[in-house]
Amino acid sequence: MGDGALVRVAAVVRQDLRLTLRDPTPFVVRTIMPLLIMAFMQPLFRSHLRDGGLADANGAEQAVPGMAVMSLFFLVNVIGFAMFREHGWNTWDRLRATAARPAELLVARMVLPMVTAVLQFAVVFVLGALLLHLHVTGSYLALAVVGVALALDVVMVGMALVAVCRTIAQVSVLSNVLALLFAGLGGALTPLSTLPGWARPLAPAVPSYWAMRGFSEIILRGGGLASVLLPTAMLCLFAVGLAVVILVFFRADHRKLSWS
Repeated sequence: MGDGALVRVAAVVRQDLRLTLRDPTPFVVRTIMPLLIMAFMQPLFRSHLRDGGLADANGAEQAVPGMAVMSLFFLVNVIGFAMFREHGWNTWDRLRATAARPAELLVARMVLPMVTAVLQFAVVFVLGALLLHLHVTGSYLALAVVGVALALDVVMVGMALVAVCRTIAQVSVLSNVLALLFAGLGGALTPLSTLPGWARPLAPAVPSYWAMRGFSEIILRGGGLASVLLPTAMLCLFAVGLAVVILVFFRADHRKLSWS
Protein backbone atom coordinates (compact mmCIF):
# COMPACT_ATOMS: atom_id res chain seq x y z
CA MET A 1 0.00 0.00 0.00
CA GLY A 2 1.54 3.27 -1.17
CA ASP A 3 1.63 6.63 0.55
CA GLY A 4 -1.42 7.84 -1.37
CA ALA A 5 -3.45 4.83 -0.30
CA LEU A 6 -2.42 5.33 3.33
CA VAL A 7 -3.52 8.97 3.15
CA ARG A 8 -6.92 7.96 1.75
CA VAL A 9 -7.39 5.22 4.35
CA ALA A 10 -6.41 7.62 7.14
CA ALA A 11 -8.95 10.19 5.92
CA VAL A 12 -11.80 7.67 6.13
CA VAL A 13 -10.62 6.46 9.54
CA ARG A 14 -10.55 10.04 10.86
CA GLN A 15 -14.12 10.56 9.70
CA ASP A 16 -15.23 7.32 11.38
CA LEU A 17 -13.46 8.40 14.57
CA ARG A 18 -15.24 11.76 14.58
CA LEU A 19 -18.61 10.06 14.20
CA THR A 20 -17.80 7.57 16.96
CA LEU A 21 -16.65 10.22 19.42
CA ARG A 22 -19.88 12.14 18.95
CA ASP A 23 -21.67 9.36 20.81
CA PRO A 24 -19.44 7.03 22.86
CA THR A 25 -22.49 5.44 24.52
CA PRO A 26 -22.31 2.13 22.57
CA PHE A 27 -18.70 1.59 23.67
CA VAL A 28 -19.52 2.40 27.29
CA VAL A 29 -22.52 0.06 27.31
CA ARG A 30 -20.59 -2.80 25.71
CA THR A 31 -17.97 -2.37 28.43
CA ILE A 32 -20.32 -2.08 31.40
CA MET A 33 -22.67 -4.86 30.28
CA PRO A 34 -20.15 -7.72 30.67
CA LEU A 35 -19.10 -6.38 34.08
CA LEU A 36 -22.69 -6.55 35.33
CA ILE A 37 -23.15 -10.09 33.99
CA MET A 38 -19.82 -11.14 35.51
CA ALA A 39 -21.00 -10.15 38.97
CA PHE A 40 -24.00 -12.48 38.68
CA MET A 41 -22.09 -15.35 37.05
CA GLN A 42 -19.01 -15.32 39.27
CA PRO A 43 -20.48 -17.37 42.18
CA LEU A 44 -21.67 -20.08 39.79
CA PHE A 45 -18.29 -20.28 38.09
CA ARG A 46 -16.52 -20.28 41.47
CA SER A 47 -18.43 -23.38 42.54
CA HIS A 48 -17.74 -25.16 39.26
CA LEU A 49 -14.01 -24.41 39.26
CA ARG A 50 -13.57 -25.43 42.90
CA ASP A 51 -15.50 -28.64 42.33
CA GLY A 52 -13.04 -29.28 39.51
CA GLY A 53 -10.10 -29.16 41.89
CA LEU A 54 -9.12 -25.47 41.69
CA ALA A 55 -9.51 -24.65 45.36
CA ASP A 56 -8.21 -21.09 45.04
CA ALA A 57 -10.46 -20.11 42.11
CA ASN A 58 -12.87 -17.23 42.72
CA GLY A 59 -14.91 -17.60 39.53
CA ALA A 60 -13.43 -14.59 37.76
CA GLU A 61 -11.17 -16.95 35.82
CA GLN A 62 -14.19 -18.02 33.76
CA ALA A 63 -16.50 -15.02 34.17
CA VAL A 64 -14.12 -12.35 32.90
CA PRO A 65 -12.89 -13.98 29.67
CA GLY A 66 -16.32 -15.47 28.98
CA MET A 67 -18.17 -12.17 29.20
CA ALA A 68 -15.35 -10.36 27.38
CA VAL A 69 -15.70 -12.78 24.45
CA MET A 70 -19.49 -12.51 24.35
CA SER A 71 -19.50 -8.70 24.49
CA LEU A 72 -16.89 -8.46 21.74
CA PHE A 73 -19.14 -10.27 19.29
CA PHE A 74 -21.90 -7.74 19.89
CA LEU A 75 -19.54 -5.29 18.20
CA VAL A 76 -20.37 -7.06 14.92
CA ASN A 77 -23.68 -5.19 14.76
CA VAL A 78 -21.88 -1.85 15.12
CA ILE A 79 -19.54 -2.73 12.24
CA GLY A 80 -22.49 -3.50 10.02
CA PHE A 81 -24.27 -0.30 10.95
CA ALA A 82 -21.19 1.80 10.15
CA MET A 83 -21.12 0.40 6.62
CA PHE A 84 -24.85 0.50 5.95
CA ARG A 85 -25.30 4.07 7.18
CA GLU A 86 -23.21 5.24 4.22
CA HIS A 87 -25.90 3.85 1.94
CA GLY A 88 -28.66 5.33 4.11
CA TRP A 89 -26.99 8.74 3.98
CA ASN A 90 -26.27 8.33 0.25
CA THR A 91 -22.58 8.96 0.88
CA TRP A 92 -21.24 5.58 -0.26
CA ASP A 93 -21.28 6.58 -3.92
CA ARG A 94 -19.45 9.78 -3.00
CA LEU A 95 -16.71 7.72 -1.36
CA ARG A 96 -16.51 5.51 -4.44
CA ALA A 97 -16.20 8.63 -6.60
CA THR A 98 -13.02 9.64 -4.79
CA ALA A 99 -9.58 8.27 -5.59
CA ALA A 100 -10.01 5.61 -2.91
CA ARG A 101 -10.26 2.08 -4.26
CA PRO A 102 -12.85 -0.40 -2.91
CA ALA A 103 -10.11 -2.36 -1.14
CA GLU A 104 -8.92 0.82 0.57
CA LEU A 105 -12.44 1.64 1.71
CA LEU A 106 -12.76 -1.86 3.18
CA VAL A 107 -9.44 -1.60 5.01
CA ALA A 108 -10.36 1.85 6.32
CA ARG A 109 -13.67 0.53 7.64
CA MET A 110 -11.82 -2.21 9.55
CA VAL A 111 -9.25 -0.03 11.34
CA LEU A 112 -11.45 1.69 13.92
CA PRO A 113 -13.50 -1.43 14.79
CA MET A 114 -10.23 -3.33 15.30
CA VAL A 115 -8.89 -0.67 17.64
CA THR A 116 -12.24 -0.50 19.43
CA ALA A 117 -12.37 -4.28 19.90
CA VAL A 118 -8.85 -4.43 21.32
CA LEU A 119 -9.55 -1.48 23.62
CA GLN A 120 -12.83 -2.98 24.81
CA PHE A 121 -11.12 -6.31 25.48
CA ALA A 122 -8.36 -4.61 27.48
CA VAL A 123 -10.75 -2.47 29.53
CA VAL A 124 -12.97 -5.43 30.43
CA PHE A 125 -9.98 -7.48 31.58
CA VAL A 126 -8.48 -4.62 33.57
CA LEU A 127 -11.78 -3.85 35.29
CA GLY A 128 -12.32 -7.57 35.85
CA ALA A 129 -8.98 -7.73 37.63
CA LEU A 130 -9.75 -4.66 39.74
CA LEU A 131 -13.38 -5.39 40.60
CA LEU A 132 -13.57 -9.20 40.54
CA HIS A 133 -9.97 -9.90 41.54
CA LEU A 134 -9.07 -11.84 38.40
CA HIS A 135 -5.58 -13.29 38.74
CA VAL A 136 -3.76 -14.23 35.55
CA THR A 137 -1.20 -16.93 36.34
CA GLY A 138 0.28 -17.06 32.85
CA SER A 139 1.79 -14.69 30.32
CA TYR A 140 0.17 -11.30 29.73
CA LEU A 141 1.79 -11.24 26.30
CA ALA A 142 0.06 -14.49 25.41
CA LEU A 143 -3.20 -13.04 26.70
CA ALA A 144 -2.76 -10.02 24.42
CA VAL A 145 -1.94 -12.22 21.41
CA VAL A 146 -5.13 -14.28 21.81
CA GLY A 147 -7.14 -11.11 22.44
CA VAL A 148 -5.89 -9.41 19.28
CA ALA A 149 -6.53 -12.53 17.19
CA LEU A 150 -10.06 -12.71 18.59
CA ALA A 151 -10.63 -9.00 17.86
CA LEU A 152 -9.56 -9.61 14.26
CA ASP A 153 -12.11 -12.42 13.96
CA VAL A 154 -14.85 -10.17 15.32
CA VAL A 155 -14.09 -7.49 12.74
CA MET A 156 -13.93 -10.04 9.93
CA VAL A 157 -17.29 -11.54 10.95
CA GLY A 158 -18.79 -8.06 10.78
CA MET A 159 -17.35 -7.36 7.34
CA ALA A 160 -18.42 -10.78 6.08
CA LEU A 161 -22.01 -10.04 7.13
CA VAL A 162 -21.80 -6.71 5.32
CA ALA A 163 -20.65 -8.55 2.21
CA VAL A 164 -23.42 -11.15 2.17
CA CYS A 165 -26.37 -9.18 3.59
CA ARG A 166 -28.48 -6.73 1.60
CA THR A 167 -30.30 -4.95 4.45
CA ILE A 168 -29.29 -3.63 7.86
CA ALA A 169 -32.14 -5.67 9.37
CA GLN A 170 -30.45 -8.85 8.14
CA VAL A 171 -27.14 -7.77 9.65
CA SER A 172 -28.79 -6.89 12.95
CA VAL A 173 -30.59 -10.20 13.33
CA LEU A 174 -27.70 -12.38 12.18
CA SER A 175 -25.12 -10.56 14.29
CA ASN A 176 -27.17 -11.02 17.47
CA VAL A 177 -27.82 -14.68 16.70
CA LEU A 178 -24.13 -15.31 16.00
CA ALA A 179 -23.06 -13.50 19.18
CA LEU A 180 -25.25 -15.75 21.32
CA LEU A 181 -24.39 -18.88 19.32
CA PHE A 182 -20.67 -18.22 19.60
CA ALA A 183 -21.00 -17.46 23.32
CA GLY A 184 -22.90 -20.68 23.97
CA LEU A 185 -20.87 -23.06 21.81
CA GLY A 186 -17.55 -21.42 22.63
CA GLY A 187 -17.78 -21.84 26.39
CA ALA A 188 -18.27 -18.16 27.20
CA LEU A 189 -21.62 -18.65 28.94
CA THR A 190 -20.71 -21.93 30.57
CA PRO A 191 -17.44 -23.88 30.96
CA LEU A 192 -16.60 -26.08 27.98
CA SER A 193 -16.70 -29.17 30.17
CA THR A 194 -20.39 -28.57 30.95
CA LEU A 195 -21.58 -28.21 27.36
CA PRO A 196 -24.32 -30.70 26.39
CA GLY A 197 -23.22 -33.74 24.45
CA TRP A 198 -24.64 -32.53 21.12
CA ALA A 199 -22.77 -29.22 21.41
CA ARG A 200 -19.28 -30.49 22.14
CA PRO A 201 -18.50 -31.75 18.60
CA LEU A 202 -19.70 -28.40 17.20
CA ALA A 203 -17.73 -26.19 19.58
CA PRO A 204 -14.40 -26.20 17.67
CA ALA A 205 -16.24 -24.82 14.63
CA VAL A 206 -16.61 -21.36 16.22
CA PRO A 207 -13.78 -18.89 16.97
CA SER A 208 -14.97 -18.24 20.51
CA TYR A 209 -14.12 -21.85 21.42
CA TRP A 210 -10.47 -21.33 20.54
CA ALA A 211 -10.36 -17.96 22.29
CA MET A 212 -11.75 -19.46 25.51
CA ARG A 213 -9.38 -22.40 25.20
CA GLY A 214 -6.46 -19.99 24.92
CA PHE A 215 -7.64 -17.87 27.85
CA SER A 216 -8.06 -20.96 30.03
CA GLU A 217 -4.51 -22.08 29.24
CA ILE A 218 -3.17 -18.68 30.29
CA ILE A 219 -5.38 -17.84 33.27
CA LEU A 220 -5.89 -21.24 34.87
CA ARG A 221 -2.80 -23.19 33.82
CA GLY A 222 -0.15 -20.47 33.75
CA GLY A 223 0.51 -20.90 30.04
CA GLY A 224 2.73 -18.75 27.85
CA LEU A 225 2.99 -18.13 24.14
CA ALA A 226 3.85 -21.73 23.34
CA SER A 227 0.67 -22.99 25.00
CA VAL A 228 -1.60 -20.78 22.87
CA LEU A 229 -0.01 -21.42 19.48
CA LEU A 230 -2.83 -23.74 18.41
CA PRO A 231 -5.72 -21.49 19.59
CA THR A 232 -4.07 -18.44 18.01
CA ALA A 233 -3.42 -20.30 14.74
CA MET A 234 -7.05 -21.42 14.61
CA LEU A 235 -8.28 -17.88 15.23
CA CYS A 236 -6.07 -16.66 12.39
CA LEU A 237 -7.41 -19.45 10.17
CA PHE A 238 -10.96 -18.26 10.87
CA ALA A 239 -9.89 -14.75 9.86
CA VAL A 240 -8.46 -16.05 6.58
CA GLY A 241 -11.65 -17.97 5.82
CA LEU A 242 -13.78 -14.90 6.53
CA ALA A 243 -11.48 -12.80 4.32
CA VAL A 244 -12.21 -15.21 1.46
CA VAL A 245 -15.95 -14.75 2.04
CA ILE A 246 -15.51 -10.97 1.92
CA LEU A 247 -13.47 -11.09 -1.30
CA VAL A 248 -15.99 -13.38 -2.99
CA PHE A 249 -19.22 -11.62 -2.00
CA PHE A 250 -18.39 -7.94 -1.47
CA ARG A 251 -19.26 -5.70 -4.41
CA ALA A 252 -18.73 -1.98 -4.05
CA ASP A 253 -21.48 -1.22 -6.55
CA HIS A 254 -24.15 -3.29 -4.79
CA ARG A 255 -26.80 -1.09 -3.20
CA LYS A 256 -27.44 -1.77 0.49
CA LEU A 257 -30.69 -0.92 2.24
CA SER A 258 -30.42 0.96 5.51
CA TRP A 259 -33.28 1.59 7.93
CA SER A 260 -34.26 4.56 5.82
